[in-house]
Amino acid sequence: MDDGQDPELARALEAILFASDAPLSLSDITRHIGERGDLLPALRALAASYGPRGINLVERGGRWQFQTAPDLAHHLRTTRETVKKLSRAAVETLAVIAYHEPVTRPEIEEIRGVAVSGGTIDVLMAAGWVRPAGRRETPGRPLQYATTPEFLAHFNLGSRRDLPGIADLKAAGLLDREPPRELNLPFSGDSG
Repeated sequence: MDDGQDPELARALEAILFASDAPLSLSDITRHIGERGDLLPALRALAASYGPRGINLVERGGRWQFQTAPDLAHHLRTTRETVKKLSRAAVETLAVIAYHEPVTRPEIEEIRGVAVSGGTIDVLMAAGWVRPAGRRETPGRPLQYATTPEFLAHFNLGSRRDLPGIADLKAAGLLDREPPRELNLPFSGDSG
C-alpha cells in the first residue's frame, strides 16, 4: 500500500480478515488489533488494492470480509446450484420483513392482508435470510423479525438502503396486478 497508509496496519487487517470464518464489524476488528483510530480509510485502501485481484475485500451490511472476485467464482465451484421454489407467501413475507424491519407477525399479516403461517417464516429462517430481532415492548410482547447479513450477501446488497424502490420494482414488472405464483431462487447445495 503506497498511499500513505500504515503498512503494518494493512498487514494486521489482512491477517485478521483472512483468518476470520465470518464477516467482521469495525468493533470486531478493533477487538483484535486494538484502538488505531479510524479504520475505515485503511479498510477502503486495502479494498481498493484488492480490486483487480482474484480475491476482493468487500463490505456488506457494515461487516468486512474477503470473497472470491465475482468474475472468477465459476473456477471454484465445488457446489452446484439447485433451484428451490419459494412460495408466493414466502416471497411476500421476505419483502415485508426487508422493507419494514423489525416487524412482528401481526404487522406482516396486516401489510399482506392474509395470515402468515409459522412454516413460511421458518423457511426464511432456514435459508438464513431472516432472524428473530427481539420482542416488541407492547402487550403480548410479540416477536419481531429482521433480515440477516446473509440476506444482504445473497442478494448482493451493501445495506437495506440498496433495496429497489417502487419505480425500480415497477420497471422490472414486479408490481403487476397478479404476481407470479412461485419464485425460483438459487440455493447452494453440496454436490456430494
